[in-house]
Amino acid sequence: MIKGIVKLYRRAYSGLPREAWFLFAVNLVNSSGAMVIFFLSLYLTRRLGFTPARAGQALSLYGLGSLAGAYLGGWFSDRVGSTTVQKLSLVLSGGFLIALGQFRSAGGILPLLFVFSMAAGALYPANAASMSRICPPELQVKGFALNRLANNLGVTIGPAVGGLLALRDYRLLFWADGLTCIAAAGLFVIIWKMPEEKLRAVEARKGSIQPGAARTPWRDGPFLLLMLLVIVWGAVFVQLFATFPLYMRGAYGLAEDEIGRLLAVNTILIVTLEMALMEKIRTRSRTGMINLSFILLGLGFGLMPLGRGFLYAAFTVAVWTFGEILSMPLLTALIAGRAGPETRGRYMGIFSFAFSLAFIVGPTAGTAVYGHLGGKALWFGCAGVTVVLAVAFSALRRSLEPS
Repeated sequence: MIKGIVKLYRRAYSGLPREAWFLFAVNLVNSSGAMVIFFLSLYLTRRLGFTPARAGQALSLYGLGSLAGAYLGGWFSDRVGSTTVQKLSLVLSGGFLIALGQFRSAGGILPLLFVFSMAAGALYPANAASMSRICPPELQVKGFALNRLANNLGVTIGPAVGGLLALRDYRLLFWADGLTCIAAAGLFVIIWKMPEEKLRAVEARKGSIQPGAARTPWRDGPFLLLMLLVIVWGAVFVQLFATFPLYMRGAYGLAEDEIGRLLAVNTILIVTLEMALMEKIRTRSRTGMINLSFILLGLGFGLMPLGRGFLYAAFTVAVWTFGEILSMPLLTALIAGRAGPETRGRYMGIFSFAFSLAFIVGPTAGTAVYGHLGGKALWFGCAGVTVVLAVAFSALRRSLEPS
């Protein structure tokens, strides 16, 4: 049994091109300092005196900036190159984060929050476009999972450290997060030597050009319907940033450092299990696994009002984490498979655009429900929405499956 597990993990981490590990290293440095967004709602309400509704509006403004950044990041990736977009995104994000921590009024915070989120939002579509170009189709799920491994390995550190820093001085969060963005940009410049032209040539040589090479995202009906579902799914998922910390503080009585440890449970499970699980299910239907992910996310959320205490909260985190594991890399690979080499960035940009749109709708809707109807209504409602999502996605599965 132990030998079988060892072989599984060896297969899970083998076969990826060297450049995929370069992207892994950059993402690891960047995400190791990711902490501001996890504690932003608490910072705005407990330190700056924002009401929960006003904090939700600020997070929605963050989503609006991410929306613009996601689309522009994908558009520019197809034109000036995905690696150039990533470098600019990291440098600008770092500078805006440091500046954001120096302001105390809404008049200073809200504009900076918008431009920061726009710069940060450009990173994902560019990063996903680079990964999909260097990995052949059969390794794309593994490549996207490797990216998430880097992000979540870093975030295992970020929220835990961020909770401790927040207890001392919230301004330290902005300095730590900003400097690691700039450090990641510096590492990218040092280790990445592949020009954009060569990157596209690698894509063609490795057979990454899909049957949908001539397809464009705005004329791809099944893809656009999928994006509508992603918006709804994302609005549920982003409650982890908007109302989850408030609920854990208010209903469970957990302090910031304990909330940070809860988020660490999520990232530890992803770091230790996601790559191996992707290898284990690689012959399964991608759309079937995505459908299951919706159910697990809703189940984890729906269980939260039924218990109390750190251990029970950690159990619910584990349930929705498996939903996250099954959704993120598989959805990204499903979308990458519909794009051609000239439209890769735009497909990824619209995917990120849809998720960013959810960041506008989700925090405002979630904090409103939480403020007026309470935590039970919010989390049971989220569970019900995921059931509807699973039914709708089942109807769309046949048109999304690769031919």
